[in-house]
Formats: sequence, structure tokens, C-alpha cells
Amino acid sequence: MVASKEDSVFMKRLLVFGAVVAMCGAVALAADEASVARNLKVDKYQVTGPVVAVTDSKIVIQKDDGKWEIAREAASKVTGDIKVGDKVTVAYKMIAVSIEAKAATEKPAKSAAK
Repeated sequence: MVASKEDSVFMKRLLVFGAVVAMCGAVALAADEASVARNLKVDKYQVTGPVVAVTDSKIVIQKDDGKWEIAREAASKVTGDIKVGDKVTVAYKMIAVSIEAKAATEKPAKSAAK
């Protein structure tokens, strides 16, 4: 059976439609994960220090000898205009990205006293 030009156009449209549906699903899943992360009932922490760098997706704060890099998203509430050098306080939640379990090692038994 030889595919006609109409069949070929139909197949291309079907493939494009499938790709669009897959991309929409991926975007919806990412948005759902971000929503879940915001609504978690976990403790909220805060860090205060001068801003080292700031973009739409992250803020970097100098704290003692280290730099704290904290992700930002569109839903992050920002009061004022953040600039490098400004002192800020950032409230954040800790969310695990991955967890790798390793079996606990057994401690060797103590030998009898001599």
C-alpha cells in the first residue's frame, strides 16, 4: 500500500499534535510539583545577609563564610526592589530533591576484657 500525500500530511499533523500534548503534560506536571512544594506543611526557615547576586530564578546571600543560593519562582513574594549589596531576609522551606539510602554499617563487637 502506497501512502498518499494526504496520508503523509495527516501523519505529520498527528505527530505534531502528539508532541504538543506531551509538552503540555510536562509543563502541567512541573507546575503541579511547584504548587505542591509551596503548599507543603513543613517548617519555614529564614536567612539574613547581603545580596551577592539576584536573578529571576535565584538569589544568592552571603552568610558568614558561605554563600546561600536560594531558588526563586514567579510565586515568590518580594517586597521592594532587590539589588546586589542590599541586606535582605529570605524565608524558605527545605525540600528534598533526591534521597539515597545506604545500609547502616554494624559496629564490631567489643572483645572480652583481658
